[in-house]
Amino acid sequence: MPDQARIIDGKAAAAALRAEIGREVTAIKAERGLVPGLHVVLVGEDPASRVYVASKEKLAAEIGMNSVAHRLPTETSEAELLAKIASLNADDAVDGILVQLPLPKHIDTGTIIDAIDPAKDVDGLHPINAGKLAGGKNGLVPCTPLGCMLLLRQVLPTLAGLEAVVIGRSELVGRPVAQLLLQADCTVTIAHSRTRDLAAVVRRADIVVAAVGRPHFVRGDWIKPGATVIDVGINRTPDGKLVGDVDFAEAISVAGAITPVPGGVGPMTIACLLRNTLTAFRARRG
Repeated sequence: MPDQARIIDGKAAAAALRAEIGREVTAIKAERGLVPGLHVVLVGEDPASRVYVASKEKLAAEIGMNSVAHRLPTETSEAELLAKIASLNADDAVDGILVQLPLPKHIDTGTIIDAIDPAKDVDGLHPINAGKLAGGKNGLVPCTPLGCMLLLRQVLPTLAGLEAVVIGRSELVGRPVAQLLLQADCTVTIAHSRTRDLAAVVRRADIVVAAVGRPHFVRGDWIKPGATVIDVGINRTPDGKLVGDVDFAEAISVAGAITPVPGGVGPMTIACLLRNTLTAFRARRG
């Protein structure tokens, strides 16, 4: 085993995926005169959300997609947002709908997600898409878990038979990434902050996916030598640095491969959103 882990470059992987999608979008436009349409809805003025939406809009436009952002004021009511979603559901030029989270407190997130047409739910969060994933059927998969799997497949020739531990049980990352690992024939354990002797559980794993939202929660001595570590966490320290859920400085001398934060899973999330938009376009239009 090398003295230092291989760094899994999410920026490069995301750029390659975007380029591949861009070539497909160009071919679709040339052959059929159609362009996949991604519509992002932002309610309010949350600074981080504004940055994310601008980035999604820019990257979608760069690869030739029709990219539209609907920016609504903070005081937008739940009924008004539902009406906006209904109009996007009914618009045949719209292939993908994403409502940027978090929403203002007076709007119920579950109600909004449930209102999105599952065929246009490019975030993969609608209960119908979650059910398809759980049942091993084709549907739109949440972007971050999909990105995790694509990064894993870059470094591991086969996932079958490997032991995987997912730390975190959220509906956004932990549970769907566990389902995807199961579909890849891994032996999967979902762990969390209340798991007994968590370090011992993690130490068994050939694959560790950390998605618990706590900075440097996973220590280097928890990791099995040579394991592949996917760090989904994005945490800001008091001095303004972005760090993951894994103590990178400790883990890099133990793991076989590891994603950095930033520059690992994050870039893949937006690239997978674009991939889902293309998938939705194809499923809807043939």
